[in-house]
Amino acid sequence: MQDMHIMQQMPQASASRAASERAWPSDQALTFTGRELGTPQQTTRAPTTLFGVLRERLRLRRYSPRTCDVYMAWARRYVRFCAPRHPRECGDDDVRAFLTMLATTARVSASTQNQALAALRFLYAVVLDAPLELRGPMPRARQPERLPTVLSRDEVRQVLRQMRGATRLIAALLYGSGLRLMEACTLRVKDIDFAQGQITVRRGKGAKDRVTVLPASVGDALRAHLQKVRQLHARDLAQSRGAVWLPDALARRSAAEALTFAWQWVFPARRCHHERETGTWRRHHIHATAVQRSVTDAVRSSGITRRATCHTLRHSFATSLLEAGYDIRTIQELLGHSDVATTMRYTHVLQRGGLGVRSPADADGGVLG
Repeated sequence: MQDMHIMQQMPQASASRAASERAWPSDQALTFTGRELGTPQQTTRAPTTLFGVLRERLRLRRYSPRTCDVYMAWARRYVRFCAPRHPRECGDDDVRAFLTMLATTARVSASTQNQALAALRFLYAVVLDAPLELRGPMPRARQPERLPTVLSRDEVRQVLRQMRGATRLIAALLYGSGLRLMEACTLRVKDIDFAQGQITVRRGKGAKDRVTVLPASVGDALRAHLQKVRQLHARDLAQSRGAVWLPDALARRSAAEALTFAWQWVFPARRCHHERETGTWRRHHIHATAVQRSVTDAVRSSGITRRATCHTLRHSFATSLLEAGYDIRTIQELLGHSDVATTMRYTHVLQRGGLGVRSPADADGGVLG
C-alpha cells in the first residue's frame, strides 16, 4: 500500500521521461565512461546513460519493479530540477533545495518527501559513487502518526454489494485474507489451497513469503472464477499466446512453466501484451488501478462518508480479528508484519472514546436527556 500511496503522488512516468529528454539535448550529457562505472575502459563498448545505469543497479539489488519505476521517476524529476547541470556536479545543497521545493511548492506528503530522499540517496551512493553527506538539519520529513481507518462488517458488506466481477472478489480477499492490493493482484493459481483453506503469498512486502487464511465464504465464487480463467487460458493456448512472467531464472530453466495453468494469474488482465524484446504474447495480471477505482466508486455509492481505500479493507481484517479475540502474534503472522509494534496500532482503533472510558455526560440518561 505504501508503494501505491507513493505512486499516486508521483508525477506520471511518461510525462517525466519526456520532460527529462527535453531538458538534455542528447544522451551524451548523461553518460558514463567505463572508468566511472568501475569497469576497464577497453571493455566498454558504448557509453551507458545515467538512467540506464540506475535501472540496472536497482535490478541488481533486487528492488521491486514498482520501486524501480518510482526511483527512476524521482531521478528524472531531480535532473530537470538541476538542469542544465549534471547531477554529478550537484550535491547536498541541491538535494536539500529539491526537497525543500517538494515540501513548500509542490506540497507533497511527508512519506513522498522521504521517498524522494531515499531515491536520491541511492542515485548518489550507488550510481554516482558520491554518497550524500547531508550535513546540517536532516531534510527527512517527520510523518504524522495517524490511526488507520477501518470499516465494520456491515460497512464492508455494503461496499461489496456495490461491486461486480473480479474486482469484487479481490476486495473480498483484501478483507477476508488481509492481503495487500498487489499481493491479491499477483496471486497465482498454484498458491490457492482450497483443501487447507489457505493462501500462500509469494514475495510479499520485503520479498517475504507467508501463509494466510482463505475465507470459506469466498471459496465457491473463487472456484467459479478459476473455471473462467481456465477457459481463457485454453483460448490463449489455442492462439499460441497465454505465457505469463516467471520470477528470476525460472523462465530460463523451465520456460514451459509459463504456459501451465498452475502459474497463471488468478486475476488476469483482459488483453494480452506483446513484448517487443522477445516477441512473446503475455497475459499480465489485472492492473491495481482498476481495483482501486472500483473500490472507490463502491464506497461512494454505499453512502459511507469516511475515506476508504483498498488498504482500508486490510485494516478492517486486522481489527475484526482483534474483536473476535485472536492474539496479536497470530494477526502479525497473517498480515506479514516484521515488527509486532506495527500490528499493535490496531488495538488503538478498538479503544474508541478515550481508551474505552465512558463519558460522564452519558450517565443517568445523558446530560441532554
